[in-house]
Amino acid sequence: MSSPTTPRTPVWRRPFPLLRENRRAYAIITASTYGLFVIGFVIGLLFPALPAARAATLATDGTGHLVGAVAESAPLFALVILAVNVLRLSLLTIVVPSLIVPFAGLAFFGYWLVETGITLVPSTSLAWVAMIPHSLTVLIELQAYALLALGVFLLGRAWLRPASVSAPTRRAGYLRGLRSLGILSIPAVVLLVIGAVWEAYSLRYLVFPLSEVLL
Repeated sequence: MSSPTTPRTPVWRRPFPLLRENRRAYAIITASTYGLFVIGFVIGLLFPALPAARAATLATDGTGHLVGAVAESAPLFALVILAVNVLRLSLLTIVVPSLIVPFAGLAFFGYWLVETGITLVPSTSLAWVAMIPHSLTVLIELQAYALLALGVFLLGRAWLRPASVSAPTRRAGYLRGLRSLGILSIPAVVLLVIGAVWEAYSLRYLVFPLSEVLL
């Protein structure tokens, strides 16, 4: 008589046990993520020349022109935001370096957080109004990156200490860490989609009405 088949855990539920098992590391990484961003923001407030220089860089490298070109269409704007957040920030900044050197993406991510905090310091009254809806964007997107950062931390730990995941070799530990990273990528991508849609539509349709009320 064959034993009953164990039902597979739905994909959307798989991140939760992993987060519970690593709740201490998750709490530290999440606090560090928001903390480094706030540090960058405070630095930008104390030294206004820094965000001004970042704004000038974005204007000269074509970023400002790209935003202006697509901002008129909220769906296209959301798609561009999502592509940038997934490809440049998630993959190239956090994930890919960590696939080559353990924890490398965490260092790049930390630098990006401080730099982004400096960049987002508003320089005009309208920009301060825009920060009202954009603050929710920051909360959502940074949480997505924190999940990926936890994933690369688990990958690096399993890679260097395979016994921590009951793996016999570093290669096996690497593969198990890669699986954990893949599981945590699921809620991260969902949050990035939500963040991109909210960012595009809030900047397109909420900033002007808010400025009419507050300015």
